[in-house]
Amino acid sequence: MPLLSIRGLGVRYGNNVQALDGVDLDLGAGERLAIIGESGSGKSTLARAVAALLPPTATLQGKVTWPELGRVARNGRDIGFVFQDPASSLDPVISVGDQVAEVAHVNLDMAWPAARRLAGELLDRVRLPEPALLASAYPHQLSGGQKQRVAIAAAIAAGPRLLIADEATSALDTIVQAEIVALIRRLVDEDGMALLFVSHDIALAANLADRIAVFRHGRMVELAATGDLIAAPVSDYTRALLGAHLGLGAALGAGA
Repeated sequence: MPLLSIRGLGVRYGNNVQALDGVDLDLGAGERLAIIGESGSGKSTLARAVAALLPPTATLQGKVTWPELGRVARNGRDIGFVFQDPASSLDPVISVGDQVAEVAHVNLDMAWPAARRLAGELLDRVRLPEPALLASAYPHQLSGGQKQRVAIAAAIAAGPRLLIADEATSALDTIVQAEIVALIRRLVDEDGMALLFVSHDIALAANLADRIAVFRHGRMVELAATGDLIAAPVSDYTRALLGAHLGLGAALGAGA
């Protein structure tokens, strides 16, 4: 029984833009699935549809269900979401420790002192320097990579079943990207979470995912186990993506 089941999913913005069209997809508990494609392929729309974060202008067709949960998934509690720009997801006038604590306080009905202690533990888990001191800092005092680590700590604070990372590394430099991908992999493995990793970078996806779904023009053009997709892509579009990463085979081996 899958954790997440998507059937016939379509999303239209306004009257003219069909962002997704007829997507069928399952995600198992603890599975790591990457959604890749160029800008405008519909991959971020898929992530937001799963988390019920589509704007009011969007019209949704099809179904997003949670067979293993037996109910609608709750954002913050069942789903943790990490956005592309951590600065936009963090409140500039609240300390980062309090922002992480708030997630546990609200979603787990945890007393505030306990939530603050948990926040300190989570800031340590995401390997921020001097987490006890940094908990009192504000977002503008942190680097981009540090902000994204705080955002990840907040996303996992309530112990979600699914972590969605929507282009969570694209605003970072190459070295920090690799560090964040390694961090996500470790946290997902340690907590047994499923992962939906949205990226335009097939090399990053290949280092992280069990399976890769390739999107183009709102449709899923290919879905396969990572090793199979890298070794024998079916679609011309996937082959073109792979061709843009000559070192992908070595990178995949290093990430195994």
